[in-house]
Amino acid sequence: MKDLDPAGLDCLAALADEGSFERAAQRLTITQSAVSQRLRSLEAQAGQLLVVRSRPLRLTDAGKVLLRFARQLQALHTDLALELGRGPARAERIAIAVNADSLATWVLPALDPLVQRGLAEGFGLELIVDDQDFTHDRLRQGEVLGCVSTVSRALRGCMVQPLGVMRYVAVASPDFMARHRPEGLNAANFATTPFLVFNRKDDNQALWVAKAFGLRAPRLRERYVPSSEAYVRAACAGWGVGVAPALQVQPLIAAGQLVALRPEVSVEVALYWHQWKLAPDDAGAARGALLSLTGQALIDGAARALASA
Repeated sequence: MKDLDPAGLDCLAALADEGSFERAAQRLTITQSAVSQRLRSLEAQAGQLLVVRSRPLRLTDAGKVLLRFARQLQALHTDLALELGRGPARAERIAIAVNADSLATWVLPALDPLVQRGLAEGFGLELIVDDQDFTHDRLRQGEVLGCVSTVSRALRGCMVQPLGVMRYVAVASPDFMARHRPEGLNAANFATTPFLVFNRKDDNQALWVAKAFGLRAPRLRERYVPSSEAYVRAACAGWGVGVAPALQVQPLIAAGQLVALRPEVSVEVALYWHQWKLAPDDAGAARGALLSLTGQALIDGAARALASA
C-alpha cells in the first residue's frame, strides 16, 4: 500500500464525525466535490471501499481501520504542536465516549479543566454518549480517543486506568409505593411492578432484582425513559421503580421525594478509563491532557463522590 494521503485521512475523519459530505465539507472549509475527490483518492490508495454512501454515512470495516489510524495521526499532530508551544495548528476536537449516568453526575465537573484549557488554546471536546458496556466499541472502531467503560482489559495499543465503582440503588416515589405496593416490593410482586429502564441495553434493573430476590434472569415489566435526568424525574413522578446511581438519588431520598427499596441491596458497576497510546508522555500534549484531566481527575473524583455514595 502506498503512503496514505493525510488530507484524505482528515477527510475520512470528518465524514465519520459529521455523517454527510455537506457537513464534512463545511468542517474542512472545502467543496463537497473536493471531499468526494479526496475520499476516492484514499479509497484508491487503500484498494477498498471505505465509506458506504448512505444517510447517515457508514464506514466499512476497512474504513474503521483507517479511521483509527487517522485519529492517532491527528492526535500526534496536536501533540507536536502543543509541545512546540504553538497550540493546535487548527481547531481540534478531542472525542471521548461516556455513559449517560456518569455524564449526569460527575463527568462534567471532572472535565471542566480540559474544557477551559480548550477555550484558551483552541481545541474542543466532543462527548459521545452510549451505554457503559458499549462505549468500548466506540474506542475499538476509532470513533473516539478515549472512553469510560465497564471493560477492564485494554485494547491493543491502549492504556486503561480504574475510575471507581458507581453504585446503583432501587428507588420509587412514596406515593407510588403507597398506592401500588403498600406491602413493599418483594419476590411475589416484582414481575407485575413497572420498572423504569434507560434503554434496551440497560440491564441494571434485572441485575438488582436477581440480587434482591435470589433469581436468575428475571423478566420485568419495563417502561423506557432514555435520559438520566428524565429517568430520575419519572421515578419522582411515580412512573415506577427505578434503579439509579446512588450519587444521583441520595439528595432526593434525603428530601423525601424518593424512598430507597431494600437499601442493603445495590448493583455495583466498576468503571475504567481507556485511551489510545498516541505518543510518549507529555503533560502538555492533547493525549496527556486527556489522560491527566479525564483520567486522574475522574479517579480523584470517584474517591470523593462515588466512594461516598
